Amino acid sequence: MDQAVSDAINKDWIARAQHLQGMIAEAADQTEAEGKVPANVMGALHDAELFRMALPRSIGGGEASPLVLMQAVEAIAQSDASTAWCVGQGTGCTWGSAYVSHEVCKDIFGSPDAILAWGPPAKALAVPVEGGYRVTGEWRFGSGSRNATWLGGHSRVCDENGNHLSDDSGKPRMRTMLFPKSSAEMIDVWQVMGLKGTGSDNYKVVDLFIPEEYTTWRDSQPDRVEMGPLYNIPLLTSYGIMFSGLTLGVARTMLEDFKKLAETKIGGGMSTVLRENAVIQSQVSINEAKLRSSRAFLMEMIEEYWNVQCSGESPSYDVRARLRLAITYAMNQAQEVANFVFQACGTNAIFEVNPFERRFRDIHTVLAQGQSHVSNYEPVGQVLMGLPPSGHRV
Repeated sequence: MDQAVSDAINKDWIARAQHLQGMIAEAADQTEAEGKVPANVMGALHDAELFRMALPRSIGGGEASPLVLMQAVEAIAQSDASTAWCVGQGTGCTWGSAYVSHEVCKDIFGSPDAILAWGPPAKALAVPVEGGYRVTGEWRFGSGSRNATWLGGHSRVCDENGNHLSDDSGKPRMRTMLFPKSSAEMIDVWQVMGLKGTGSDNYKVVDLFIPEEYTTWRDSQPDRVEMGPLYNIPLLTSYGIMFSGLTLGVARTMLEDFKKLAETKIGGGMSTVLRENAVIQSQVSINEAKLRSSRAFLMEMIEEYWNVQCSGESPSYDVRARLRLAITYAMNQAQEVANFVFQACGTNAIFEVNPFERRFRDIHTVLAQGQSHVSNYEPVGQVLMGLPPSGHRV
């Protein structure tokens, strides 16, 4: 594809997300109250095809670059974190489209309102039978499942006696089972502190038959059908790229809204508005630097990583480590900005009528998952110092 055409397509995805910011922000309280993105917002997201950004172009998707995916999710998060999480999670699930046949892909994603949702691997067992598997299991954290049309269940393959089977390398054999949402029992467990609008419910199946062609395993080269560089990127890395953008988007809106509040709010024991206070002025500048510098580093590393992928080479440990560093650092810097805003707002931040408290809860909920853990710094430091990395996040 001509580079100018590719650039125009990529920019369009970001513009589409930005175009919906007002609608998404207006519906944010409803999203949280109902535990799912409302129908009118879902309709607009589908009309903009934002759940199809990472689908292969061969079936009408965007196959957008990771930097574009990060910025599109960031733009949505500036309005609402739960909606952005659902878009990011749903986009990550479309990675599976590169590892099944075009016929299966079209069956799952052919409808304009198609969404595939899944959670992390769980204690689910898949027994090989003629033509496929019989699966029993329950999965957690099915983000966006309340609006999904299909579900995925990462499962461990075992024999009829429950003994786990291994692949050719001796590792546990795993498969992701893809099935219509109507085949599963949904279990409402999503009573949580933040990201309430993601409706990340549990779901279960009992002795469900899954045809072989509706199974895959993420990042499995033998299963791979689409050869574009986007699908060279490990799924967990793609989630890190998008969710770091999400946290930056939330923090950016919090900081901008605080600056507006500081124009009129007089703090306790103060005689002038907050923006006239030297401490506040200094802290706003420091937090602006945190956001801009971490975002710049993140975008630099996503671009460097992507350029290596597009060259046909495999990113080195050094490149992968610095991308992991940028993701983790951006998420933690965004949380620091949110913490500053929440404290500086004083009592304004604790009332539900103001979105500060929701955004504060949302960003802390995002950082409860592994992409942001400070333990990620250890293997990065090992690589930067010429040592082999421990763990699996580099």
